[in-house]
Amino acid sequence: MAQRPFIIGVAGGTSSGKTTIVERLAETLGAPSIATVKLDAYYIRRTHQSMEERAAANYDHPTAFDWELLVEHLDELVTGRPAPVPVYDYAIHDRTAEVNLVQPAPVVVVEGILVLWESTLRERFDLKVFVDTPADLRFIRRLSRDVVERGRTPDSIINQSLATVRPSHEDFIEPSRAHADVIIPEGGLNRPALDVLLARVRELASE
Repeated sequence: MAQRPFIIGVAGGTSSGKTTIVERLAETLGAPSIATVKLDAYYIRRTHQSMEERAAANYDHPTAFDWELLVEHLDELVTGRPAPVPVYDYAIHDRTAEVNLVQPAPVVVVEGILVLWESTLRERFDLKVFVDTPADLRFIRRLSRDVVERGRTPDSIINQSLATVRPSHEDFIEPSRAHADVIIPEGGLNRPALDVLLARVRELASE
């Protein structure tokens, strides 16, 4: 590519509305102009663990992610080369043998709960966004999503939220908002704030 891509990090609690923001960015900029990398794809391999061990793991803790591989792939995109992003299967709590070849683009978005926590990743962002959504709304969204899309039971979701999701949010995700350039309350539901962000991204990306 002729110049370095404009890199955006979008962080926030689980089910805060990060994906909605990324989708609006893609609609605004046009699909060929944006490449999206999701942090969830970089959960560490757990092939050596039993299903019981995998189910009990803390997936909201920084140690749950392969940061080195994510940074390596982001650097590939920055230099104009495609990145072989892993494909993660939530049903088995592990990566599959497949990869998703993400092509370089003028704008690269890295989205995930802890992308502003990891300093090695954070320093590569040109714009850092934190989506700030109330805990009760995030929990309701997560409950609905995981039952419908991931085949989980309400009890398992509640237990996980109490044991790992809420503590990790308080310990790692919430403090990472201090690194944000832009904070969007209530994510994609906040249309005025989202419109301002989109306008700013268009302006910065065109510089």
